[in-house]
Formats: sequence, structure tokens, C-alpha cells
Amino acid sequence: MKHSKKSKALYIAYIAMLFVFFYLPIVVLMVFSFNSSKSLTNMTGFSLRWYSRLISDGSIMKAVYVSLTIAIFATIISTVLGTITAIGLSKSRKVVKDVVLNINNLPIMNPDIVTAISLMILFSSAVIVKGYLTMLLAHIAFCTPFVITSVYPKVRQLDPSIADAAMDLGATPFEALVKVIIPMLRDGILAGVLLAFTMSFDDFVISYFVTGNGVENISITVYNMTKRTNPSINALSTIVILVIVLLIVLSKLIPGLLKKTFRMIMSGLLVLVLIFTVFTGIKGNGKTLRIFNSGEYMDPELIENFEKQYDCKVIYETFDSNETMYTKLMSGSEYDIIIPSDYMIERLIKEDQLQPVNWNHITHKDEIDPANMGYAFDPTNKYSVPYFVGTVGILYDKNVVDEEDLKDGWELLRNPKYAGDIYMYDSERDSFMVALKALGYSMNTTDRKEIKEAYDWLIDQKKNMDVVYAGDDVMDNMISGNKAIAVVYSGDATYIMAENDDLEFLEPPEGTNEWCDAMVMTKSCRDTELAEQFMDYMLEYDNVCTNTYFVGYTTPVVKAREDLRTGEYDGIDAYMPNFGAKNNEVFRYQDTDLRAYYSDLWTKVKAY
Repeated sequence: MKHSKKSKALYIAYIAMLFVFFYLPIVVLMVFSFNSSKSLTNMTGFSLRWYSRLISDGSIMKAVYVSLTIAIFATIISTVLGTITAIGLSKSRKVVKDVVLNINNLPIMNPDIVTAISLMILFSSAVIVKGYLTMLLAHIAFCTPFVITSVYPKVRQLDPSIADAAMDLGATPFEALVKVIIPMLRDGILAGVLLAFTMSFDDFVISYFVTGNGVENISITVYNMTKRTNPSINALSTIVILVIVLLIVLSKLIPGLLKKTFRMIMSGLLVLVLIFTVFTGIKGNGKTLRIFNSGEYMDPELIENFEKQYDCKVIYETFDSNETMYTKLMSGSEYDIIIPSDYMIERLIKEDQLQPVNWNHITHKDEIDPANMGYAFDPTNKYSVPYFVGTVGILYDKNVVDEEDLKDGWELLRNPKYAGDIYMYDSERDSFMVALKALGYSMNTTDRKEIKEAYDWLIDQKKNMDVVYAGDDVMDNMISGNKAIAVVYSGDATYIMAENDDLEFLEPPEGTNEWCDAMVMTKSCRDTELAEQFMDYMLEYDNVCTNTYFVGYTTPVVKAREDLRTGEYDGIDAYMPNFGAKNNEVFRYQDTDLRAYYSDLWTKVKAY
């Protein structure tokens, strides 16, 4: 008896721990959605500022609309298709049935990335303009197999003579289907509906590759928001969680009322969605500018103001990396302006993907710092207009790191004194840059012996220093003081130092990556005059200050940079990197073989 009680107590404790493990992160997220500061780990006070920002952020509300409407349409269509297919399979010959069911399993078993690339190539080959329609078609394609899988087992349980009996009693084939067969399949259909809606609403990978024309769902928007610390994500997630909890509670307390309410809401949503979709699908004759930029890398208000000022429509899309941008561009997606990094611009120039900028139309060109012009990737700035500039350096806690140790430059990252207290930036090129510069080599070297030495440097560091490779999450971790040293971009260092006064920024004397992101026009640009007006608009003093304050990176416009350095970013050295330092370099284009060699070594570093 005592043993039984003890076992029961252990079982309850185990279940409690399991629930804590599952739900504690959600509780933490909800608590920090009310945090008054940007920090995701340091609670500074109660505030509703992130909910206010969420409601006022048009891009997020638009993404909610896209997610809901796509999920609703995809669920309805895939449920109809899946149910009809499941019923049809029950009447098919065994060989046909086996073939169709095996084919149906392929999309379910395929990795999402394979399905995404396949659909992207299909839409590009069929010359279908990417946007709302392509996302909807893609969602229908991957939801339907799940509906078939949910409904077909229920169909197999039916007595084959039921339909015949209904028709013998005077029902038409359609009436037999609607009034007899489908009601008996209700549980399977409902399971398919819930699965299809959840899969569609939650999808990111497939949506990311098949969309275009500024159409983004919640998953894409949230993913792009994670490029910078943005607590609005917490507010959005909290609202979604509360809505789900409310629906679950209502379904248990008042199931009948919930069903009626749900039907009314769904009917109203469908009517509104159809009306909104039809009217927003009517295109005007105005000018349109298509911009492709990194996530969280431009103040949305600037886009709205540009639309008003130039009486045009801006279709703004975001990417998470230069490589993803390149993939979408090569897949047939068309843009007027893209904002990639230096080495990618050089690659696009070599592949004849860009067209020259008419600098006579860039009226603010003389306000750009000459030190941020004429980089090796575009020596005469024939194709590129600088957007943001900066360097990569070492962010360190001045209360932990000895000043004498700073003289070691990049070798500080291998000082045993700071083992287990270092974040390396999770970037192949920047990590190899650190190692190559520490060894005294060019970060653009093509000598495989030197690259191999850099690989050994990184392996030795990882083995002896217990370093952690981190992405954008390094910002909040350094603000919270989780480690004393981190390799970061100067713009990120500026943001972090504004939140933590104990941190300083070091650019090692061996030199570093001096990067430049720039605005360029693609070969497919339809309105070069409007594109150049936008480039010039982004160099205007007020717009530069607004954008720089929103992003936190260093502007190439001298007056705005000086005013911000002595104003918003006073005392933050990272905002004004040492441009043009003797050993600084800009990343250059790598050919296919060299990229493959680096990639292979990087995989080994990460797996070590």
C-alpha cells in the first residue's frame, strides 16, 4: 500500500515536471510581453507598449490577415479535395488505390525545404507571378494529403452498401453523399480540417519560397523580426495563445454555443475575406516599386511616406540572408531595388544581374562619406549606393576583461583566462575572417594552406575555449551579461552598448571586415527613375536619421552620422567604426570551388 502511494506520488511528480517543461517557456514568453524594456531576459517593469506597437504595426496586421485568409481558403479547398479523393479511392481498384496512396505519402514524408524549392521552380517555370495566389496553391498542395490521410480510414470503416441503401430509399447520389456518407465521416473530416488549418497557419519554409509581391504571413514576418530584438513577437504570441486557450475553454463549457458562434464567425470572415481580396486585387495604374531588403532593416514609416510623396505603391519584401536573396532572385522573382552586402553585390555584377545607377539623379551624393565609397566590390560605385556601413569587432565587458589583454587583438578569443565566456558570431565568412586576421592573412585569401590554418585555429579555439556560436540572440545575451566577450557587428554593438553601460567595443589592430550594404537596381527594374528617387530619398538627412535610429547601424551620410554620434549614440564608440583602417578589408566574391571548400571546413568546425 505504501509502495503504491509512493509510486503514485512519483507518477504525479513526473507529470508535473513534464508540464512545467512544456509550458514554462510559454509562461515566460507571456510575462516578458509586458516588459517595459526591449530585453527578453531582464524584467524592468510592467508596460503595454509592445501591444500598442503590435496594433499600430501595419505589416504585422497585414501578415495576420494573410495567414488567416490563406489558412481558411486552403482548409476549405483541401478538405473538399481530400474528402472526395478519399471516397473515390474506396471505390477504386486495388492497384490504383495503392499507387495513389503511395503518391499521397510523398509530400507528407518530404522535408519542407524540398517541397518549397520544387513549388518555387514550378511557379517560376509556369511564369506565375509569386504572391497571394502562389502561396494559396502551395498550401492547398501540402494540406490535401493530410486531409486524405485523416478521412480515408473512416471511409474504409463504412459499409459499402450504405450508399446503395440510401438511393434505394429515394435519395439521389448527391443526397446520399451529403446526407448519409459525409455525416458518417464527420470525425475524420473534422480531424482533417483542424490538421489542414494548423499546418497552413503555422507554415514558414514553403511560404517563404513561394511568396512574392510583398505578401507575407505571420511566420515569415516573425522570422524577419527575429533579426533584431523585437518584443512585439512576445505580444503577438501571447494573443495567439490566449485565443487558443479561450476556444478550448469555450468548447468544454458551452459546446453548442461555440459551434453556432464558430459558424457565424467563419461565415462573416469568409464574406469579408472575399470582399477584401476582390477589391485589393483590383490594381490601379499608379507607379510601383519592388524592394527586397534584409529583415528589420528599414523603418516602415519611411516606406509609407515615400508612397505619399511620390504617389506610388511600394511592394516591400524581406530576406534573412544574402544567399536566400540570391536564390529567390535566380528563381525568377523580380525586384527593382535590392539591398545586399558587398560580396553579393560583386557576384551580381559579375553575373550581369544589375544595371548602372545614374548618379545625376542622386542629389545627395555629395553628403556621403568618401571613405564609404569606392570599395573593391564596386570601385567606381557604378552600380551601388551605400545604405549602411560598419565593421566586425569584439564587444567586451570592461569589468571582466583586463585592459592589457586587449593588446592581443583577435587572439583575445583564445586567451585561456576567458574560456567559456565567449560568443563567436555564427557566420562562416566572419568566423574565418577572425582566424585569418589573427594569423596575419588576408580574409579574402584563396590560398588553401592559409585557409586550412584558419580552420585549425577555429578548431583549437573551440576545443580549448568552450566558445558558443550565436546569431542575433547574442544581443540580448550580452545585454544581460551572460558572457563577457562576443564577436559582433558594430551596429549590433551600438544597440547592445546603449542597453548595457559596462560594455566596450574593440576593433583589433590586425584588421577586420569593413562591410557595406548598398542599394542596387536589378536588370528587371521597370521604373529606374522611381528607383533612383527612392535611393536619393533614403539619403535625405531626416530620413537617414529616422532609419538609423530604427536600425542602429552606421549611416554613410556624414552630417547625420556626426549628429547621431553626439546625440542618440553619444559615448558609444561602436557607432563610429574606424573606417579605412590600414588592415581592414571588404569581403570579395568567391568562386564555386572556393565556397564549397570553405563550406566543408565550416561544417566540420560546427560539428566538432
